[in-house]
Amino acid sequence: MHIEKEVKYDFSDVLIKPKRSYYTSRKEVDLERKFKFKWSKLTWKGIPVVASNMDTVGTIGSAKVLSKYNTLTCLHKFHTAEELLKIPNSIKKNVAITVGIAEGLQILYELGERVKLFNFICIDVANGYTEQFSDFIKQVRAEFEKKIIIAGNVCTPEMTEQLILSGADIVKVGIGGGSACITRNVAGVGIPQLSAVIDCSDAAHGIGGMVMSDGGCTCSGDISKAFGANADFVMLGGLLAGHDENSETITENKSTGEKTVEFYGMASSFALEKYYRENKGKDYKASEGKLVKIPYKGALEDTLLDLLGGVRSTCTYIGAKKIKDISKCTTFVCVNNQLNNIYT
Repeated sequence: MHIEKEVKYDFSDVLIKPKRSYYTSRKEVDLERKFKFKWSKLTWKGIPVVASNMDTVGTIGSAKVLSKYNTLTCLHKFHTAEELLKIPNSIKKNVAITVGIAEGLQILYELGERVKLFNFICIDVANGYTEQFSDFIKQVRAEFEKKIIIAGNVCTPEMTEQLILSGADIVKVGIGGGSACITRNVAGVGIPQLSAVIDCSDAAHGIGGMVMSDGGCTCSGDISKAFGANADFVMLGGLLAGHDENSETITENKSTGEKTVEFYGMASSFALEKYYRENKGKDYKASEGKLVKIPYKGALEDTLLDLLGGVRSTCTYIGAKKIKDISKCTTFVCVNNQLNNIYT
């Protein structure tokens, strides 16, 4: 047993210190970046905000909206090959096909030659620390060597390096920080998201890889904090859920008129029952997610523009003209005095 005494921070523990800025309008901020990757020879240019591969977020409907603004969608892993092939070719460059170890590469094989229309593959598991996961990444890299591979989740620098060396271009960083995730309660495992991104991005950039902050963003300011912590991409779940494009059922309270939709983690009992009925009742599997009702938010486009507007606003406060400059212009101020005084 060992205790690390260094304080670790979540997004709520800090604010970004404003600095002198020459930019007076959010219109002056360029949110697009051009990316080159460690393993894939492909390049991608766009706004590095990503819809999570949850079935209440990463839908084809969401992808059509997000691609309009050149942002990414990691589609949930339960789409069929037929559904994927119906996606307009113009937006396939902005979506990732998601696979997991349990499902294997069957969906990619079913696409056949037409898999070349997609640039991204997202390999998603709850626990990215197994040797099996690293081996699976190696297999995907060997069979689809040209693709941009996103893989996760982990929250430590050492495993970030391992996944990159196994063939991942982008590592998803975050365990337990999502609004529908209870891993920290169930398993007692995780690292506060801001510190996890700072540490893992440093490790990834040192060997030519990249990180995608996944989880913990509750507002546009948190997206900016993730970029300030040196994340290359920021994945959003709850912030992009609850819209026309990704809600199966909208419930209205007849007495109040309030409309709500269901949002749940992909490791929740609800999702496990929905997609993995054969595992129901097995005593080795614990639910690490929850089902919640969130307000119905209407059109996804409106929310996306609000979130991107918030990031633009951050840039004008700290003098960053491009999104890639946010980390260079960021100084975090600790606002949680209890954390600040633990070891002083």
